[in-house]
Amino acid sequence: MERIYLTSEDRIELFENNLVTVTLADGRTFEELEPRRLFPVNMPEKYITLLDKDGVEQCVIRDTGELNSSSSDIIRKSLNDYYLVPEILRIVNVSDKYGILRWEVDTDRGRKSFDIRNRNHDIRVSADCSIRVRDSDDNRYVISDYRMLDTKSRKLLNTEL
Repeated sequence: MERIYLTSEDRIELFENNLVTVTLADGRTFEELEPRRLFPVNMPEKYITLLDKDGVEQCVIRDTGELNSSSSDIIRKSLNDYYLVPEILRIVNVSDKYGILRWEVDTDRGRKSFDIRNRNHDIRVSADCSIRVRDSDDNRYVISDYRMLDTKSRKLLNTEL
């Protein structure tokens, strides 16, 4: 099966929830497709697969910037709704028990508590001063710029980096 790469000639419409319908320039239509990121989180708008209800890839978006603006907006909204990544605004407490970190944080979606099993693997600092955190349940959190955290939060964070 040939891989179909979407371009600005193709049209994407919202089907329902986070699902989309794709109409190719040649008239072929694929309904109820689920957008998912293929590449790491540092490239959130590139290489997005569109899967049918059986999990089979039907189309690929190389870059949302190559789509028409309406299609690009729909894909961004769908991905943002699916990949709800709370932003950590403040670190309230960090404790360590048997090598497992317990974080209590305030996020843009309220207070959360979660465990981190491997600080070297599950806490990633980027060159742009953002930090991505993955908890033991594979949920993800982000700190947009650790330099903007309050003093206590930065101190707690520095003990774990």
